[in-house]
Amino acid sequence: MIELIVGPKGTGKTKALIEKIRAAVKVTNGNVVCIEKGLALRYDIDYTVRLVDIESYDVKDFNSLYGFIAGIMAGNYDISDIFVDATLKIGGNDLAAFGSMIEKLSALLKEHEVKITFTVSCEKTDIPDNIKKYVI
Repeated sequence: MIELIVGPKGTGKTKALIEKIRAAVKVTNGNVVCIEKGLALRYDIDYTVRLVDIESYDVKDFNSLYGFIAGIMAGNYDISDIFVDATLKIGGNDLAAFGSMIEKLSALLKEHEVKITFTVSCEKTDIPDNIKKYVI
């Protein structure tokens, strides 16, 4: 399952993501992973969440981000939730490439029971039509 938390900068997307992370930690029987650019969330989320600073892995586009997420899933079959903050800062502002990555992840998730939530800093109307169904 994929969810997109979409809105312009300053509209509370990261705060909503933190609440979703906290809720996931309370109910999961698996592992929770949070990917972000930097480590700004380290004091806001539970210590049991695997916090990953994407800057340490030279991920700079959506193909690399897809591979990174797929690698995390391949390396640990106990992952229940993956959260990605500041998605467009990580992969670039190419919304078409982002849409392609989401479609590839959707196909991958048909074989895995992982929920992935992204924050996306843009207007909801800018989201590509092929992935609007994931906007919450």
